[in-house]
Amino acid sequence: MIPVKGYAASDPTAPLAPFSFERRDLREYDVLVDILFSGVCHSDLHQVRDEWGGSLYPMVPGHEIVGKVTRVGTEVKKFKVGDTVGVGVMVDSCRECKPCTEFMEQYCAEGMTGTYNNFERDKITLAQGGYSTQIVCDERWVYHVPDKLNLAGVAPLLCAGITTYSPLKFVNVKAGDKVAVAGLGGLGHMAVKFAVAMGAEVTMLSTSPSKAKDAKQLGAHHFVLSTDEAAMKLHQDHFDVVVDTVSANHDYEIYLRLLDLHGKLLVVGLPKEEPHVNPFELIKNRRSIIGSMIGGTVETQAMLNYCGEKNIVADVEVIPMQKINEAYDRLLKSDVKYRFVIDMSSIK
Repeated sequence: MIPVKGYAASDPTAPLAPFSFERRDLREYDVLVDILFSGVCHSDLHQVRDEWGGSLYPMVPGHEIVGKVTRVGTEVKKFKVGDTVGVGVMVDSCRECKPCTEFMEQYCAEGMTGTYNNFERDKITLAQGGYSTQIVCDERWVYHVPDKLNLAGVAPLLCAGITTYSPLKFVNVKAGDKVAVAGLGGLGHMAVKFAVAMGAEVTMLSTSPSKAKDAKQLGAHHFVLSTDEAAMKLHQDHFDVVVDTVSANHDYEIYLRLLDLHGKLLVVGLPKEEPHVNPFELIKNRRSIIGSMIGGTVETQAMLNYCGEKNIVADVEVIPMQKINEAYDRLLKSDVKYRFVIDMSSIK
């Protein structure tokens, strides 16, 4: 077994605290990664505090992982010691169902194995995440990271990046398309960057007037205050795609009305309450609502390669591990532009 240091939650109300545990010894297809940076996703906070139910403790969160390979199993073909790599939201799946054979493992019929807050496929070992010094993972769920990119900025690509890249690619966003992004946070800022890189005319939709300057700096061509009814009415039947990254409870119909003929509402935000949709807003212009969850292993590698070509990384604030509880408090106040990333050398 491999001794590892990390930070864990012991129950839903406890702050994260130092925690020592063991990773499994390497199997033939495993890679041992020395973690350099670990992103802080809002879903980490949800699961640590059991806001989605079913949380497992002790819990070491973190599924936006970047590091260096320090050892490989005897049958590993994709990686060698010294490679810069990433590990994302999942670390295994059944590998046999239709989604798995099509490398869309996030939709595994049996359920994917999450990087943390999940049991591994043996149903005994509790998977622990990236708020730790090392991780052991099957090479299928490990990704090559372009060395030229800022590695702290790469970490959020393993969740926020692929979560927005995948649906934009699925609907084939291209030059000349009119794309709106609702919500400017960890997901929204990545959606803007990708849509701009794909050649779309991008509009930021936000309830905060102060986000207009930020949206422009990220590359958005236009800004619309979504609480301004007159401005929103001017954009009805206007967009080909609206990317909804909003996690607060909200009305989907506000965004549906903005869609032109065959327009698509891409839902990646996760409100607590179930939304209600008027079917008349759907049948007009043959609009559709499309859900999307992260991306499969092949698509995630393609996304990282694309980011290497386009020089795309997340905007991050790097923190030491010891400030994670403060970061969670700030996350609740949306006091970050746009993703916290932990420098894991702070606990090594």
